[in-house]
Amino acid sequence: MSPRPRETSDEEILAAAARVMQRRSPAELTLADVAREAGVVPATLIQRFGTKRGLLLATCKTGPADVAAQFAAARAKYKSPLKALVELFVECTGFASTPESMANGLAYLQIDLTDPEFRAVTLAQFKAIRQETRKLLDDAVAARELVPCDTAELARLVQQVNGGSMLDWAVFREGTLASWVRRDLEALLHPFRSTGRHEARRKHPRRSKRGA
Repeated sequence: MSPRPRETSDEEILAAAARVMQRRSPAELTLADVAREAGVVPATLIQRFGTKRGLLLATCKTGPADVAAQFAAARAKYKSPLKALVELFVECTGFASTPESMANGLAYLQIDLTDPEFRAVTLAQFKAIRQETRKLLDDAVAARELVPCDTAELARLVQQVNGGSMLDWAVFREGTLASWVRRDLEALLHPFRSTGRHEARRKHPRRSKRGA
């Protein structure tokens, strides 16, 4: 007797839903689309998640839980805390590698901002990202990659520059989103780098107190 086929897990279904969300706006996405991507029948989705809203909310809820693991993976991959930080944000642009997928992402963000349940999850995810970003910045200061600075404020700016850079790229559409985000984050971090500060001092030496 042949073995019973392995049942598709909720995690696999939610990963399939996330992929479909890159190609379909909230209005366009159907349970049939996700079922086809996951290799199950629509009845399976109804049984497990109830409605399309239930499926989207379950997909949204994977965000906060994934943040710590993503940052831990970046730490393990790169020795430099700053490189880990920049490359992590760059790698996370994969969900919106085209202007069309970016537009779809913004459409789902509208739901995140207007539906209280979605907003609570999105807020938790943003807070987790900011907290983990600050930890990496603290590590960068300890490793003397960055000069001593307000890492809480810099973490806030990193998050804002990342979001603004993605939106900017979707409008200008020059190069890749990954290169656009990397350039903007590097520009933000450069004045705080130990080497960047030394370069600035060489370019603008302090004047003598005598004015000579």
